[in-house]
This record gives sequence, structure tokens and C-alpha cells, in this order.
Amino acid sequence: MIRNLNICTLVSLFFAIGNIYAQRSTKPNIIYIYADDLGYGEIEPYGQQKIKTPNLLKLAEKGMTFTQHYASTPVCAPSRAMLMTGKHGGHAYIRGNYELGGFPDSLEGGQMPLPEGTLTIPKMLKQIGYRTAMAGKWGLGMNNTPGSPLRQGFDYYISVLDQKQAHNFYPTHLWENDVRLTLNNPVMDVHKALNPATATDADFDYYIGKEYATDIMAEKALKFISENKEQPFFLYLPFTQPHVSLQAPQEYIDMYKGVFDEKPYYGQQGYAATKYPYATYAAMITYLDAQVGKIMNRISELGLDENTIIMFSSDNGTTFNGGVNPKFFKSVGDLRGLKMDVFEGGIRVPFIASWPGNISAGVKSDFASAQYDIMATIAAVTGQKLDNTDGISLLPTLLGKTDEQQDHDFIYWEYPENGGQIAIRLGKWKAVKLDVRKKGYGKTPWMIFDLENDRKEEQDLAAQHPELIKKFDTIVDHQHQPAHIKEWEFINPKFTKQ
Repeated sequence: MIRNLNICTLVSLFFAIGNIYAQRSTKPNIIYIYADDLGYGEIEPYGQQKIKTPNLLKLAEKGMTFTQHYASTPVCAPSRAMLMTGKHGGHAYIRGNYELGGFPDSLEGGQMPLPEGTLTIPKMLKQIGYRTAMAGKWGLGMNNTPGSPLRQGFDYYISVLDQKQAHNFYPTHLWENDVRLTLNNPVMDVHKALNPATATDADFDYYIGKEYATDIMAEKALKFISENKEQPFFLYLPFTQPHVSLQAPQEYIDMYKGVFDEKPYYGQQGYAATKYPYATYAAMITYLDAQVGKIMNRISELGLDENTIIMFSSDNGTTFNGGVNPKFFKSVGDLRGLKMDVFEGGIRVPFIASWPGNISAGVKSDFASAQYDIMATIAAVTGQKLDNTDGISLLPTLLGKTDEQQDHDFIYWEYPENGGQIAIRLGKWKAVKLDVRKKGYGKTPWMIFDLENDRKEEQDLAAQHPELIKKFDTIVDHQHQPAHIKEWEFINPKFTKQ
């Protein structure tokens, strides 16, 4: 009797192990690392010369580097919303940085939240048994709103929920599963400028706290990986580097002190003052790279390399304020525009994907893609059907099956802020329309660029291609859905008659 029971138990264990293996073979772990305001040219795989990113180099050597990958919009909150929901700017619920509350802790209100019933990547993955977690900047709703990560598909999160709080890398608190987690940092106003004539070292030290927020979030992410190594998981890591304020752990700043010819930044363009703005900016990117390395090492230590896809990208192009000097670091390479622009420098971003045994090592792809493709790609990776999306699956490209890759009919951007901007990528053609909200759709001309021969977007060919203008107008007419708030509605549906 006991012997038969042991045999039954062993048989059950055998089948259980088999089921786990089968589940593992069809459901890889998925890690998506999202930098904040990291420009196209700010890491070594994309040609950066002054800032060291050895772990991202290693990630690129292990996988695929995309040369024509785009953020869904040129600023934080909407870019994150479109990533999570697979929608472009003409269809997305969140289209701009709609700020609620204020900067002090007492006024923390976050951004406009995602509504109930939204299908997000983590919700999609939970349907097939994934454990889901997020560590980093959210920007899509506070803990007491429908936008809370717990109500948008995450089993666990630790976060700076409010983007305004993320301006300070030494905040008084984080949020962990909707509960405030107090940090050992003093209250500080990172938007307080210093007087260049009287500033002392002690004045600069005002912006240095004791607990660097990303240290804590990264450790929680590593813990999540270790605790969920036996089941498929999705880990979203929207780390806040290198978004200003310029604040980094001292050991990373020391790596670059004396390397650059620089002068102190006193906060005159907003955000925290620092004696070494160039060194600190480089330090933030190298620190971010180090966190990527920790994630890669943990996956390797646990033997999960071949069953884990790691993706790395950025929410938009490099910023223009807070002491950042994009020209010095060639932050967007030779591209035109920065954050808040729909020119290439504001939306073309790094994208690296590694999945040993599936994605070939050290390859590059010039396939034009967007972050609103990621949801469809993950659905394909996990064998799920996804109908209501603006994206296409990039899985054929990732697996080297380029003959099976569906092409975009077009890639579409709407950005209602900064005057109101529209951009469309149609093959080699890129169309841009500015000041749409400010002046009106019909009163602003299209600019048209041939990206194959003019990646800097210097030669406007609109006058030579009236047939393309008609195509772009038709695309806008079909793709724009009215926004749910008037601040984001900037296109008259009857624009062709204006």
C-alpha cells in the first residue's frame, strides 16, 4: 500500500515536473527595462563615446539592436500609457502629461489615471498565469485611483507613482502595493535654484539624501526575480535615469569627475543644482547600466538565460533643461529635435532585445517599429491572441524570420502639447505638422522628409509631393479619434474643409 502510494506520488511528481517544463518552454520570462529621457545616442551600442555602458554593450552583443525604433510619443506619461496598452497617439486614452496635484508631498496627485477596464500588458499576461511586477516610475495614476498598478494588472509594485515626485532621486517616500514606504531622506525642494555669487559646497549638498530611490527599487526587482524563478513572470522596470534632477550616487559621479571641462550648474533651468553637471549626467547613465547588469547577472545565476527575454528602451529623447547638455554628449546623434518634439531626436530611441537561443547574438535590425508594437509582440511570444491594438508583432524580426514580418502601413504620432504636433512615418517618408493646436490643422503646413537620404530632417520636400500630402491627410482623418478631454483635442474632424 505504501509502496503503491510512493509510486503514485512519483508519477504525479513526474507529470508535474513535465507540466512545469512544458509551461516554461512556451512561456518565457519577460523583462522590459525602460529608461527615462535617454537619447538615441547616449549608450555605447548606439555610438556613445563619453559615457560608459558596458552592460548594455553586453546585452546588445547577446541579442538584437534596432536602429529605427520609436517611442509612441515624445514625453513621459503618454509614452508609458501607449507602451502598456498598445495604442498610438490618435487612439490612446492618455495623450499628454496631464498633471494633478503639486510638488509637495501634501499635494501629491500624480497624473491622469488609466481607467477601469483598460487592457494592459500585465493584465494580458495574468490571463495565462504570469506573475507580474513593476519597479520604477509609473505616471499613470496614484494608489487611490483606477490607475494604481495593482488595478492595472500588477501583482506587486514599488514605485514613484507621481512623475513630479520622480524629479527628486532622494524622495521622502515610495509606494509599495498602494502603501506609503517612508525613506530616510529629508524634505527637499529640488526646484530651488542657488545664487552663483554665494553658493557654497554645503549649498550643493542640500540636494543629496541618504537613500537613493532606485537602489531600493532595483533590490526589490531582484528579489521578485528570485522569488518567482519557478514560474513565468513579467517584470516592468521603468527606472528614472537619466531624467533630471541631476542626482547620482557619489561613487558613480567620482568615475567622471575631472574627465570633462565643466562648470557648476546652479539650477537656473529648473531642477537640482550640482557642481558637476556633465559628470553627474554621465554617472546617471552608467548607474542605470549597472542596474541592467544586476538584472542580467541574477537571471544568469538562476539559470534562466534561455527562458528570459530582456528588452531595453527609453520613453522619449533627451531633455533640454535641468543642466543637461545634449550637444556635448551628442545625445541624439545627428538627429533633429529633443524631448517634446516629434522630429527624430524626440522619438527615435534605443531598443535592444536579448533572448539566448531564440534571438541571434550581435545582430542589428533596421526594421521600423514603435513601442505600441510591444504588446502585440509579447502576445505573440506567449501565444495569445490580441485583436484591439494599433501595434504589430515584432517576433518574426526577433527570430530572424524577416520574410514573415508584417510591415506597418504607417507609424502614427499625435502629441497635443508643445503647440500640438502630428507625425507619420510612411515607408521612407516622414511627415511632420507643428502648431496644430495653436493655429489649427488647416493653417499649418506639412513638412515631408525622405529619411533614407535625409535622416537629419533638413530638406522639406512637401512642395514636390502633393500626392503624399493627400495620403497623410487621409491617414489623420482615419486614425484620429476625439480625445476625452478638451486639452488634448486639437484636430477638427472636418479639417480637410478648413
